[in-house]
Amino acid sequence: MALRIAHRLPRVAVVGVVLLLASATLAVGAAKRLTAVPKSAPAPLTAPTLVVPDVAGQAFVFAKGSLEDTGFAWRVTGSVHGYAANKVAGQSPAAGTVVRDTGAPTITVTLARTGYPEKGEPEDVSPYLGTALEPIALRKAAASVAPAPLTRIGAEKKAATPKKSEPKVTAPKTRPAAFVLANAPKEPLKEMPLPQRARLLSSWIAAHPKPTSATVRHFLFQHAWIVTGASFGWWHGAEALRELIAADRLVERRWGIGKKSELVARRALAEVEARMK
Repeated sequence: MALRIAHRLPRVAVVGVVLLLASATLAVGAAKRLTAVPKSAPAPLTAPTLVVPDVAGQAFVFAKGSLEDTGFAWRVTGSVHGYAANKVAGQSPAAGTVVRDTGAPTITVTLARTGYPEKGEPEDVSPYLGTALEPIALRKAAASVAPAPLTRIGAEKKAATPKKSEPKVTAPKTRPAAFVLANAPKEPLKEMPLPQRARLLSSWIAAHPKPTSATVRHFLFQHAWIVTGASFGWWHGAEALRELIAADRLVERRWGIGKKSELVARRALAEVEARMK
C-alpha cells in the first residue's frame, strides 16, 4: 500500500503544477480583457442636410421645379396664387440656409403677378406632403493650414498627361426671341437653350426604362419648363416643342404615360407657330 502511494506521488505533483499554470494563464487573460481599452471610438453619425436654393424672381413654374429637384416641398402664401406665369417675390427661409433633411422640408414662397394671363388651375402646395423645417446654425470653422503631402525620398515624378476632354456644347451668347410677348420674362442665358434641354430629356428617358416617382417628377418639371419657355417666346421654342413631342412619344412607349403631356406640347406648339407668323 505504501509503495503504491509513493509510486503515484510524482503524477499527483505534475497534475497539480499543470492546473496551477492553467489557472494563472486564465487569470492573466481575464485581466487583459478587463483592462483592454478600445483604440478609437466610432465617429458620431451626422444628420443629412440640405441647402435652400435661390428661387426669388423666378417664374413660379421654374421655381417649384427647382425646389422639388433639390429635395424640398413648398407652399404658396399670400393673395397671389400659384399660377405658372407668376414670379416668386419672396421665400422663407432665405437662399443658402442649411436645414436638416427631414424628408421634404417645406419652403414658403410669396408670388407676384407678371401681367401674363393666369391660365389653368393654381398650385398652392407641392404635390407631396412636406415635412418640418429645421434650420441648422453652423459654426464658423477656424481657418487651418493643411499639412503638405508626404513624398517618398527617391520617388520618381511622373509627367502628368492631359486628359482628353469631351467637346462641350456651348450655348449661343445671344438668343433672339421668337416673338415678343408683353410682360413675359426674358430667357435666362445661364440656362441651356430649350432645344438642347428637350434633346437631353429624350436621352435621359432612354436611360431610364422604368418610371419611379422621382423620374416622373423630373420629366414633368423639364416638360413644364420647355412648354412655358416656348410660350414666353424664348429662342427656338417651336423647335424645342417638336423635340419635346418626340420625348412624349418615347415616354408613352417606355413608361405607358405621357399622352396628356403630348397634347399640352402640341397645343403650345400651335400657339407658338401662330404667334411667329
